[in-house]
Amino acid sequence: MLVLRPIREADLPGLVALAGTTGGGLTTLPPHQEFLGDRIDESLRAFRPRVRQPGGEYYLFGLEDTATGELIGVSGIAARVGGFQPWYSYEIRIEAHTHAPLGIARDIPVLHLKQEHQGPSEICSLFLRADRRRGGAGRLLSLARLLFMGAHPTRFTPLVIAEMRGYIDQTERSPFWEAVGRHFFEFDFYRADVLCGLGEKAFIADLMPRHPIYIPLLRPDVQAVIGRVHHDTEPALALLLGQGFQQRQEVDIFDAGPLVSGKLSELKIVRETRTCVVRGVADITLGASPPFLLANAGMNFRAGLGDVVLHADDTVSLTAETLAALGVAPGEMISLAPVK
Repeated sequence: MLVLRPIREADLPGLVALAGTTGGGLTTLPPHQEFLGDRIDESLRAFRPRVRQPGGEYYLFGLEDTATGELIGVSGIAARVGGFQPWYSYEIRIEAHTHAPLGIARDIPVLHLKQEHQGPSEICSLFLRADRRRGGAGRLLSLARLLFMGAHPTRFTPLVIAEMRGYIDQTERSPFWEAVGRHFFEFDFYRADVLCGLGEKAFIADLMPRHPIYIPLLRPDVQAVIGRVHHDTEPALALLLGQGFQQRQEVDIFDAGPLVSGKLSELKIVRETRTCVVRGVADITLGASPPFLLANAGMNFRAGLGDVVLHADDTVSLTAETLAALGVAPGEMISLAPVK
């Protein structure tokens, strides 16, 4: 069974190995052992029970195959973006240019550099090993953290955002970076992304263009990738849009990947989650009913996909394997939500 649970100190070797396979796609978790060790420590502190409002907490979850003990994926939550290190994006604004005597009226899209010091919560750091991208693993990795947020809303802001990986061409180059960022930096796109992942963001304020960028001045092929996701990210974007996220008029400053946002309380998985008492153990034929996202939603959070027996008194029965994987016993509470 696959179980999503808080990252542990013992996961460091597996996390380093996983980060080394991303090909630059997991910039909030670069393959640096010391940095990843600090990330694990941050997450352990975040799960302490006394947190009552969103601050600089960073929650990291690991997806474990309980049959092998392998760490096959990760996903995270930043309780609030910004803070001591600002969070940057490009905001797309429309500027009206008119000249009545000639009958000219044009709405021009313009990129404005934006920085947040007290921003919203962000779901981030999602990566699943390529050979395990099937059987609902990606859905579990992405949606279970929303279930955790819904169970502990005071730890997060009412608005949740996600920054999606931008378009990269077949030569592994970012057209937007080559057209914009390349002119202001002496290093490539991937180094810039890694530096941001390591928290070294001072270079952005010093080197990024200080004036708005008029999108029509960029080449048509560059304009076409603004707000476009990497092909590997298309399923993740579709999943979030299906949950009620909406695309914002903001993009990443390096690859122009889109930003999406949604109100936590209005997201589909949060609205449809219910809490039930576990009645006991049952033998369940796999696939006999639509699977549920199941979770022990406390600070010892554990979530997985499984079949359940729903009883008329709103109690549930689970298989012995599922009960053990989620760390719950008969008489205890469990959260569940449909995943289709």
